[in-house]
Amino acid sequence: MSQSFLRLEGRTVLVSGAGGGIGRALVERFHQAGAHVVGADREASLLAGLPLVRQVLFDQADAAATRVAIDADIAAHGAPDAAIANAGFTRAEHLDHLDDAVWASEVAVNLNGAYALADPLVAAMAARGAGSLVFVSSVNALGHYGNPAYAAAKAGLLAYARAIALERGDRGVRANVVAPGSVRTPAWDHRLEADPTLLDKVLPHYPLGRLVNPREVADAVLFLASDAASGITGAVLPVDAGLTAGNLRFVNEVLRAR
Repeated sequence: MSQSFLRLEGRTVLVSGAGGGIGRALVERFHQAGAHVVGADREASLLAGLPLVRQVLFDQADAAATRVAIDADIAAHGAPDAAIANAGFTRAEHLDHLDDAVWASEVAVNLNGAYALADPLVAAMAARGAGSLVFVSSVNALGHYGNPAYAAAKAGLLAYARAIALERGDRGVRANVVAPGSVRTPAWDHRLEADPTLLDKVLPHYPLGRLVNPREVADAVLFLASDAASGITGAVLPVDAGLTAGNLRFVNEVLRAR
C-alpha cells in the first residue's frame, strides 16, 4: 500500500483526550501524517507541548458543555475532516465496586460525553458530504475483563458507530472503532509501583507477550481515518496484542499442561 494513502496534508483532525497517553500519541501521529491537529481536553495545561493548530477545552463528563464547545468550534472553523473520539476514563473495578454513582460517572464520560462530542460533528460532516470518525473503545466492549460500567459504555460506542455508518454513509460520513487492550501508558505507573509483579499476572493473557504501546493504537486510528480505509465503515479493529483472539491461558495451562 502506498504511504500516500496515509497522508493527510491540508486536512484537519480533532482529537479528544489529546493530553492523555493515547491522545498524545494520536496527536503526534496525525501531525506526522501532515494533518492540522485540533486538541481537545479538560484544560490547556494538559495539551502543553503538543503540535496543535488550536485547542478546544471542555470536560467530557459534562455533556452539555461538551456540545457547546464543539458547536462553537464548528461555527468558527467548520467541521474537521476527521474526528477521533478518544477521551475516556475508568477505575479498575468489578461488580462489587459498582453503585449508582460509579455507574453514572463512567457512562457520563465514556458514552454520553462521547455522543455529545460526536453528534454535532456528524451533523456538520453530513451537511458537507464528507467526514470520518474513529471512536477509541476498548476490548472491554468485546468481552468481559472487569470494569463493568466502563465496558457497558464502551460497548455503547460500537452500537453508536454502527448507527452513524448505516444512517450517514449516504452523506459521505464513515464511522469506525478501534478497541485497544491494555496500553502501556503512564496510567500504569502507579499500579506497577503498588505491585511490581502485576505484569507477571497480566502478560500471560496476551499472545504477543506484551502490552500494546500508544503508537500502535495511533497507527490503527490513522489507518481508519485515512483514505486507505475509504471503503471501511462500521468496523471494529482490536489493537490488543491478540487478547480477544482466544484464551491463551486456557491453552497453556490446560491443553499444553497434559
